[in-house]
This record gives sequence, structure tokens and C-alpha cells, in this order.
Amino acid sequence: MPELPEVEVTRRGLLPHLPGNRITRISWSNKRLRTPIPRKLLGREIAGERVQTVDRRAKYLLVRMMSGSVLVLHLGMTGRLGLFPGDAPRARHDHLRLLLENGMEVRFNDSRRFGAILVWPAEEAAGLEEQFNKSKGIEPFAEQFTEDTLQELAARRHQPIKTFLMDSRRVAGIGNIYANEIMFAAGIFPETPVDCITRPQWQAIVVHCREILARAIEAGGSTISDFIGSSGKPGYFQLQLKVYGRAGEPCTRCATPIEKRKTGGRATFFCPRCQQPQ
Repeated sequence: MPELPEVEVTRRGLLPHLPGNRITRISWSNKRLRTPIPRKLLGREIAGERVQTVDRRAKYLLVRMMSGSVLVLHLGMTGRLGLFPGDAPRARHDHLRLLLENGMEVRFNDSRRFGAILVWPAEEAAGLEEQFNKSKGIEPFAEQFTEDTLQELAARRHQPIKTFLMDSRRVAGIGNIYANEIMFAAGIFPETPVDCITRPQWQAIVVHCREILARAIEAGGSTISDFIGSSGKPGYFQLQLKVYGRAGEPCTRCATPIEKRKTGGRATFFCPRCQQPQ
């Protein structure tokens, strides 16, 4: 599943091309995604409008129109956005196409159809965005993302630290790949209960979280499954992964074989020597 870095890479890839451009035509498939495609709202609120900017919140892209309406996109498990010449052949699983006045077309492709397309009408956008933000956790690059804030969010909770970091109601945008990498970099056993995490450990989580996510963004994301950025070029952060997907391979620090287990139904990779239970 595309995580914060992959979504941010997509946003940055689209940003030079969308703002100032008018969406002259919208086409969609007859397939249902995670939710039905809001065809009437797309035609009323997005078609014919000029793009103001492209923002990101958690794993969502917010394409803001100058009218005040907002097109909200979630890539789901296999979704990707690309920019193509308007006359380029359509690909299988193209579920939304936005033709721009410059002749280019933004296409949302999603083979497994777990993605989502939402529209916030101009007159309701502010209220809907406020409600949306309340359901999402703190952004890792926000000033409020500190050891004090995380410790406060974790107070009186007993879930594993890895699960906590992946809880979008607490922390926004961190999925399984980067949660594994952050835990390894911080030297913390992924199943350590959050109420046992020390202040120095919270400090290490903040530092490594930002550092790893920033490096992943610069590397164009991780090519896990079939994510492709808006440029059509795959990311290569997967070449820097220390534990994720490396079960049985030697730890890059101590050469101990990386182990794999399930935590909260998700694959957890860790070094049993560098990340000992406390």
C-alpha cells in the first residue's frame, strides 16, 4: 500500500503540472472503488474548474479548485496517479481521467479497486475538511510531532508500539513498511507496549521517523507491489530497507538473521539482537 512517502512523491510530481490548469473533461469507469465514484459531484464541482494546488493529508491527496471545491483521492492498495498525453491509449483499470486544457490527462489507475474518490463541494469543503482532519492523526513532519505529544497520545494505552505508529487516528501516514524501518533504526522491539516506551525512545522515534520518511521521499518512495509515481518512474527506497522483506537475511548491523512474525495481523520484521524486548 502506498504510504506517506509514496503519496507525497505523487503530490510533488503533479504539482508542477496541475495548478493553473482547467479541467475541461472528466471520464470515469463503471466500476465501483472502495466507495462509489461520485459522478454527479465530479460533473458539478470539478469539471470546468481551474486547479489551485495539490495538498496531502495523511495518505490522501487533496486537489483544490479555485472555486473552493476539493477532489480527494486515496490510492488504496494499488492505486497510482499518472500524467499522460490526452490521446494516449487508456490502460486497463483506469477509473478516473481528468483532461486538462493543455492537452494532458491525469489518470487514476487502481487494479484492486481499494482506492477512493471523494468530492467536497465548495460550500461544504471547510466543514468537511475540518471533520476529516479530526479523524486523522498528527503529521510526522508537523511541529507538534514531538516526544511529549506522542507520549501523551500513548498514555493509558497498551498496544504494541508498531501498531500505535500505524494507527492513522494517532499518527498520519505511516504504514507497515516504514513502521518496521523506524523500529529498527530506533532499536526498539516492535511489540513493546507503548506505555513502556521511555522518553529517550520516544525521542529516537521522532528523529528516525522524520529521517526515514524524508529519505524515502527523496528516493521516490518504495517500489513494493506496483506503486509508480506520477512521473511513471518507480521509486528506489526499497534498496535501502534494513529489515522489511528481509526475513532470514543477515542484519546490516550485527549479521543476526532478520526474523518475521505477525503483529496485529501485519508482517513484522526485526533483528532479535538489535531490537531485544525490554
